[in-house]
Amino acid sequence: MTTQLHSPHTAGKTTGTLRIKLAIILTYMLFGALLNSVGAVNLLVVQTLGVARQDAALLDAWKDLPIAITSFLVASLLPRLGLKKSMLLAVAAVGITCALMPTLSAFWAIKLLFCTLGAGFALVKVSAYSMIGLVTHDKAGHARFTNLLEGLFMVGVLGGFLLFSNAARAQGTGWLQVYPVLAAIAAAAFVLLLVSPLDEGPIQSPNTTLRQDLLAMAPLLKMGLVAVFLLSAFLYVLIEQGISTWLPSFNNEVLHLPTAMSVGLAVIMPATTALGRLTSAAVIGRLGWFAVVMACLVGIAALILITLPLSRNVAPLGADAGWLNAPPAAYLLPLTGLLLAPIYPAINSAMLSALPQRQHAAMTGLIVVFSALGGTLGSFITGRLFVAFDGATAFALLLVPVAALAVSLARLRRRLAS
Repeated sequence: MTTQLHSPHTAGKTTGTLRIKLAIILTYMLFGALLNSVGAVNLLVVQTLGVARQDAALLDAWKDLPIAITSFLVASLLPRLGLKKSMLLAVAAVGITCALMPTLSAFWAIKLLFCTLGAGFALVKVSAYSMIGLVTHDKAGHARFTNLLEGLFMVGVLGGFLLFSNAARAQGTGWLQVYPVLAAIAAAAFVLLLVSPLDEGPIQSPNTTLRQDLLAMAPLLKMGLVAVFLLSAFLYVLIEQGISTWLPSFNNEVLHLPTAMSVGLAVIMPATTALGRLTSAAVIGRLGWFAVVMACLVGIAALILITLPLSRNVAPLGADAGWLNAPPAAYLLPLTGLLLAPIYPAINSAMLSALPQRQHAAMTGLIVVFSALGGTLGSFITGRLFVAFDGATAFALLLVPVAALAVSLARLRRRLAS
């Protein structure tokens, strides 16, 4: 019988890899909680700060446009600047802004927070996706960690919903007291990142100039495969943000649920999304990513078609309103999260695995840019449809981008196979 010995160097490297993975995950979860709070904040600023609905509808733009601009300008430079340093900067800026929110207590401060979040998330996402290739060893490992990371991102979203749902019960602007809690989490993430080692040598290109790094996205944009993929990412985020951002308002204005309950029930969507992402890797491994995502799109369309008739002429609940007597539509529509869950990490991993590791930062930058634009447009269009028609009609019209995404993914599969 032989005993396999592990050198201290190997054990230390394994511990360091685990620590940096945990740091990436905690940071990603923090940004998940904050970025996806926009639906709850949208409703709360209207009710407690006297903000007009059409102005609140622009909150998504205050986070998504900085994501797009920051990612476009600096994504391909992050390997040169340092992935970990960029992530530390983002966490510090967001933590400080969160700590100031109860004191500032104004709509302009909310917009400043989302602007900081957007710029910070661009740095975090590009850094995190570029780090995945450094802490995994093959395509299967890349796909597993991508699904895990995106799944735990949704766990962060779920935690954020729970925090804001509880905070919504406070009187007036008391809900702003949730931000010091998030600032404390940011401080913990900062410390964990600071003490976690990361070898960034494999992604650095010492023979390239600053100008070449700045223009790294341009060759990718000329590839037909990349163009089809970016359209798919754009459409996915348009659908996901269109539903998730306006779900609390749908519960409140269409289903006539109380404010705290409207925010609370919306937590079903990130909960099911987290579950879907954490469990979908095994299913994708058996059936392949394309079969899974196409089945999910059919299911999303079916859920929307079933739910919307049930949301018509719903009578307001009485004083004894509770989750057990909420209308069926309040439970069915958030289940789209379970079906949306596998799509984004599956197509991202498939695309990144098809490219050399040195192009991952630039490619992730493009993913972030087009995802941000899709998120902004999805939230903006759905919000305008809420005002022009009603919430049920606004969600019904999301069937159009669902169909377009199915066509785009079919083309993506053909190009990946060629």
